[in-house]
Amino acid sequence: MPLVVQQLTAMSSGDIDIFRQVSFVETQPAKNIINGHRVLSEAEFLGQTTTKTYFNVAVADPASRERLFNQCMEKNANPLSLISMQSQSYEANDIGNGAILCANTLVTSNVRIGKLFHANIFSYVAHDCIIGDFVTFAPRVNCNGHVIIGDKAYIGTAAIIKEGSKEKPRVIGEGAIIGMGAVVTKDVAPYTTVVGNPAREI
Repeated sequence: MPLVVQQLTAMSSGDIDIFRQVSFVETQPAKNIINGHRVLSEAEFLGQTTTKTYFNVAVADPASRERLFNQCMEKNANPLSLISMQSQSYEANDIGNGAILCANTLVTSNVRIGKLFHANIFSYVAHDCIIGDFVTFAPRVNCNGHVIIGDKAYIGTAAIIKEGSKEKPRVIGEGAIIGMGAVVTKDVAPYTTVVGNPAREI
């Protein structure tokens, strides 16, 4: 929500009415207001009849994020990327719709990223990486150059993915989970979990 407010402040030219339209959405809301913003149920949000509705899914679990994304898209809502003013993206990058780039994140150059990517604080994506849809980077992830990450992978806090090469990129398979603090020196198969230094499957 702070990223939404930051972006709207930059775009709105002081129009406070726009802030009244910003809401949290929960499956079963326990409160009506959180941090001064109203809370809607999923049914209320998806049942709105406004001509232009925007959304982002700030749920860390990639499979849940995909499900919620598809529900919103079926209702003709529009994914909104949330890019912190304290993040940086260099040149020749292609970042999909609905990304969240938190403060102090960095995407260097010649990177391709799919939809609804999450990069939490102090994470980076180095040059020549390809990242799929619904991928989550927890805080302080180090993704070095020439890495390919499949859809719905989850990369834990402070994990380090060793650089691949142009001829042989490092590959993290679809749905893989990289544990907190893991140091990934080899490819990771789809839907497996690796932990430790060097990272090993569990």
